[in-house]
Amino acid sequence: MTKRVAVITGGIGGLGTAICKQLAKDGRQVIAADLGSRQERLAAFREETRAFDGSIVFAPADVSKFDDCAHLIGHIADKYGSVDIIVNAAGITRDTSLKKMSEAQWADLMHVNLDGVFNMCRNSVAGMTERGFGRIVNISSVNGQTGQFGQTNYSAAKAGMHGFTMALAREVAKKGVTVNSISPGYCRTEMVMKVPEDIRAQIVAQIPVGRLGEPFEIARTVGFLTADDAGFITGANIPVNGGYFMSF
Repeated sequence: MTKRVAVITGGIGGLGTAICKQLAKDGRQVIAADLGSRQERLAAFREETRAFDGSIVFAPADVSKFDDCAHLIGHIADKYGSVDIIVNAAGITRDTSLKKMSEAQWADLMHVNLDGVFNMCRNSVAGMTERGFGRIVNISSVNGQTGQFGQTNYSAAKAGMHGFTMALAREVAKKGVTVNSISPGYCRTEMVMKVPEDIRAQIVAQIPVGRLGEPFEIARTVGFLTADDAGFITGANIPVNGGYFMSF
């Protein structure tokens, strides 16, 4: 059987790398899409994924640009086959209180975190529905559910991702395509580990399981949602946050 093709945006980041490894273990041909300018991180990513022997490859793309995403999907289709799985994990932060936030801090974040989801899905969903199979997973955030001081832009984008998820899920449900989101809590990623230690300790104190999450715990949830036999789960948001925020 031909391997299903999976594209992970933000694929060389902390969560992205873990997701790439998980899907490669699941038998997918994985393409990590990210900015080609991140040379130091890219070299580390290639070293971390060397053992996967071609099951994980890198492709440069700026998800904030519609044409970049169109080119990426076309290039992958030509080289590896049609895209079956998309994981939208690309994201940036531009934290500051709203009264200090510049228009650029708002717009730059939205272009990557929310427009990027549109750009990737718009360029691939027609092919998925035509073939009768697709799995889309949008990596949202617990802060899209709870809000966070200094993150009106980030929280709005992450909440918007799930609104997008539910609407698209309804559009493609009868075509064999599922669309879900995952809302990670605070995980041991480079971004979180840059938070001052005393602030991190305050965060951990609010997490019922008493620790930060690990990237592989998000990745295994992606693996679950993108499985071939996960066709009855769509429009859902899966919280993976150690109990930091609970709801139903």
